[in-house]
Amino acid sequence: MASRVAVSDGVIKVFNDMKVCKSSTPEEVKKHKKAMLFCLSEDKKNIVLEEGKEILVGDVGQTVDDPYTTFVKMLPDKNFCYTLYDATFETKESKKEDMMFIFWAPKCAPLKSKMIYVSSKDAIKEKLTGIKRELQANCYEEVKDCCTMAEKLGEYAMISLEGKPL
Repeated sequence: MASRVAVSDGVIKVFNDMKVCKSSTPEEVKKHKKAMLFCLSEDKKNIVLEEGKEILVGDVGQTVDDPYTTFVKMLPDKNFCYTLYDATFETKESKKEDMMFIFWAPKCAPLKSKMIYVSSKDAIKEKLTGIKRELQANCYEEVKDCCTMAEKLGEYAMISLEGKPL
């Protein structure tokens, strides 16, 4: 099923800012987004930024001790959304950062919304080029902590995610 839902310029700008942090000063780096949620607009015609659903790099260690747990708490209980999470992890060889695209699809969300979000997923993925990790989560159990997320990502032999040993 093809969707006629458009991706807003704001979503593309946030993604590009998250992907390539062009900032050079510490103050600019603090404004870089660690996580962001996107949803459908009221009229269901655009994918837009969800107001107030973000974590800034500057929040980590200041107002947000554990960015991953804070991110999971931002996910809506009964609605779909698309998310970007800039994961920092470590393997035996090196430290890495990868952008994760997560399609949040709780089982209790309305069926009509599910149809629109599922059919719009390709539209947003097409605009957000360079995503290395993608997954769909249907309940909090699937994203509850760093260990669970590392298992779902599984491609690398991670030894830590967001500074937490696995």
